[in-house]
Amino acid sequence: MREAYKVAVVGGGFAGLVTARELQRECHRVTVFEKANNVGGMWLYDSRVDTDLLGLDPNREIVHSSLYRSLRVNLPRQIMGFMDYPFVEKEGGDPRNFPGPEEVLRFLEDFARDFGLMRLIRFGHEVVRVERVDEVSHEWVVEYRIQENESRWEWKEEVFEAVVICNGKHTEPKVAEFSGRDTWPGLQMHSHNYRTPEQFENKIVVIIGNAASALDILKEIAPLAKQVHQAVRGPNVEFKKLENRDNVWKHSMIECAHKDGKVVFEDGSIVDADVIIHCTGYRYHFPFLRSNGMVTVDDNRVGPLFQHVFPPSLAPWLSFVGLPYQAAMTVVIELQSKWVAKVLSGKLELPTQEAMMHCVEEFYHEMEKDGWPKHHTHNLQYKEFEHIGWLVAQFDIKPPNWLNKVTAASYFKELFSYGDKFRDIWDINKWMQEIDSPN
Repeated sequence: MREAYKVAVVGGGFAGLVTARELQRECHRVTVFEKANNVGGMWLYDSRVDTDLLGLDPNREIVHSSLYRSLRVNLPRQIMGFMDYPFVEKEGGDPRNFPGPEEVLRFLEDFARDFGLMRLIRFGHEVVRVERVDEVSHEWVVEYRIQENESRWEWKEEVFEAVVICNGKHTEPKVAEFSGRDTWPGLQMHSHNYRTPEQFENKIVVIIGNAASALDILKEIAPLAKQVHQAVRGPNVEFKKLENRDNVWKHSMIECAHKDGKVVFEDGSIVDADVIIHCTGYRYHFPFLRSNGMVTVDDNRVGPLFQHVFPPSLAPWLSFVGLPYQAAMTVVIELQSKWVAKVLSGKLELPTQEAMMHCVEEFYHEMEKDGWPKHHTHNLQYKEFEHIGWLVAQFDIKPPNWLNKVTAASYFKELFSYGDKFRDIWDINKWMQEIDSPN
């Protein structure tokens, strides 16, 4: 017999919207809580920044989105769509295969409208507490606040039978640790608070990191800055000037920073810098969740979670959708949300609590044995697409053909072979045809 529950979804971005759709398809009674006044989550561009640019002050005023004005996606639209709702070019939109955030937001708005999700969403509702009613019941209290005017908030709470957390993973900055960081006199900020390059004109800037945001920001500020120095963590990083950039140098990681403004790198080089930008990723952060220690975040491992989704001791009444990374995330999110919805409706069964916990402990043991650090727990490059394959096996569905052939490693190897202009010169349609071929 199909069960139908009253379910709260926290967040109205990619994960929250597709989760709401799948829950609705299974006849659950869905309420989506979204702090902003529109769908989109991180894809809602906001020119404002946190009151603490480095993100260390827990009492700072937080801006959810981490978008910079010039950002373009680093996955092509052919891979960003859902299995039954492709991310196609639309009249009057951004025609590029690697579009900007406005096009992604338009896709999500269309998705929400076409599946009748807008009526499920409470905009301007910020969740401040998610907690079990008591230790026996599986019901959850969701406390939220609504801003009535600039100085007045209204606080309310409501009871739900299940909660799915979809609040994203790109809002709580993780910063680099080095001696002298807290006393260095220059401007420090996290890439979460970078929007446009003008403020770095004629400045000497140190960028920490070597992932997408670091490379994008470096490329954008280099023509304006006096000098840019990229600090990269790793065992074989050589101090050198970057090719085709007269004012950019690559260094090993920062060793220390001094009160006179000097920044010393592990390779022995020293610069008098004006700015340090930490492009160093994010922490999973659930300030509203009160689980009595049943779910923790330890060195960026959210756990224990069975298949990155269900805490064994609280399943299926609490779940997370969208935690993994380094994968085709829209497919991951879609499969995870289908699984959650069908488990709640009784169409799919979870293993016992003991069996789920055993799987989690076995996974942690394999990571440790293979030398993968704890903070990469949700990185799907570990075991490649084993998680996606496991999810696909739960359903009678046929995933996209490319999903069986493309791993994160192979995708990024192809992508980076085109250098920093890959978004404009890579023939993604030809690549998709090749991997879709039966050979």
